Amino acid sequence: MGIDKSFNMASWLLRSTRSTLRKLPVAFSCECTGVLVWIRFVSMEAGQKLLDPCSSEEDYRDIGYQNQDLNFPGGKIPLTSQMKFISEASDKRLPCYRVLNDDGSLISNNIHEQVGQEVAVNMYSAMVTLKTMDTFLYEAQRQGRISFYMTSFGEEAINIASAAALSPHDIVLPQYREAGVLLWRGFTVQECTNQCFGNEDDEGKGRQMPVHYGSKKHNVITISSPLATQISQAAGVAYSLKMDKSDACAVAFTGDGGTSEGDFHAGLNFAAVMEAPVIFICRNNGWAISTPVHEQFRSDGVVAKGIGYGIRSIRVDGNDAIAVYSAIRAARNMAISEERPILVEAMTYRVGHHSTSDDSTKYRPMNEIEYWKTARSPIARFRKYIQRNGWWSDDKESELCRNVKKQVLQAIKTAEGMDKPQLIELFTDVYEQMPPNLHEQERSIRDTIKKHPKDYPIDAHV
Repeated sequence: MGIDKSFNMASWLLRSTRSTLRKLPVAFSCECTGVLVWIRFVSMEAGQKLLDPCSSEEDYRDIGYQNQDLNFPGGKIPLTSQMKFISEASDKRLPCYRVLNDDGSLISNNIHEQVGQEVAVNMYSAMVTLKTMDTFLYEAQRQGRISFYMTSFGEEAINIASAAALSPHDIVLPQYREAGVLLWRGFTVQECTNQCFGNEDDEGKGRQMPVHYGSKKHNVITISSPLATQISQAAGVAYSLKMDKSDACAVAFTGDGGTSEGDFHAGLNFAAVMEAPVIFICRNNGWAISTPVHEQFRSDGVVAKGIGYGIRSIRVDGNDAIAVYSAIRAARNMAISEERPILVEAMTYRVGHHSTSDDSTKYRPMNEIEYWKTARSPIARFRKYIQRNGWWSDDKESELCRNVKKQVLQAIKTAEGMDKPQLIELFTDVYEQMPPNLHEQERSIRDTIKKHPKDYPIDAHV
């Protein structure tokens, strides 16, 4: 069942976990004795209690030390004479928040944000558009028409549902599978294809690799290839928004592989200490290129890492558009109203290859890929949901697919036929007045092109 308009999901999630304060003991030694301490952390888990791998508080309290605390830097902590170590992990995994069954029906007694017909249909249309654009631009790369591409196959719900739950004023720092966020905000298919072909209408002026989108107009920071740099940057952006008292937050996307980078840990720690309003969304799709998650970390996925940094966290079914929408909506409310970071681990599966430079069939079985492509498709599940509500039909599906295919093919044709940016654009937008060394480089490139015209594209603007 859904919720009425007066229901505040963020408040419900917070109340549901106040009774589940996690007690994590930390051991350290002094010159004469071993002392054990415990620290409380609160984690948001959609009404589920966090699993405590250790004993209760009383087990760490020695009778002789009852009601005795020692004031260390960072605050008072209770004393104990018992030497007990924190368990490295629990056999039971933290739960995953879900709203929709695989057949599109609502799970009974669920808590979720209401999504009206107009928003739901727009979300579904955007998911289909993203998948169609990915399909044809991937094939364009295979035909040698663009140099590189990365798809979002299997992760469309995370893209679109998270974007729908945010405000256009929120500043997004994407990784490289968030084209759907841009599409939702009004960045067109034509603008996407212009960027991939690097033509004169590309806002990045042909300087970036394909799929490295960005738009100041849509509050999306340009994607950069180095992994996880956007995470620590998002903490800084969020702190700036806090200082300006903006009614907005920063949102950083990353994959599970990005959590193995130092920037992930630095970004989360900075955001927690500075109480920055930022949402960290991790698309845990099971693979960091060819490295599976079980070879990346021993922790219970990514959500458990938030606890260590004192960050409220939740694990959500990334293939459930309603669950993602609800979780991000609640996360945004808390991030802004309480001035705190939130970590969201969206569980999903990367159906496509890592990129056009990868062949994932070399390290994972085809039947596994096919299972997630069909039985666990986020688009298929959401279509069943809107059909159950009477908002969609086979005729509407046919019309949508026909129109989107036509739109994407026309965009590719237009982008491919346009001129490349002027050569001078290689050197602009860094200095107000171009320094002598760049003037010299420009002259050198022009001379080289004139001497070897056959080695350069005939449509290059010299």
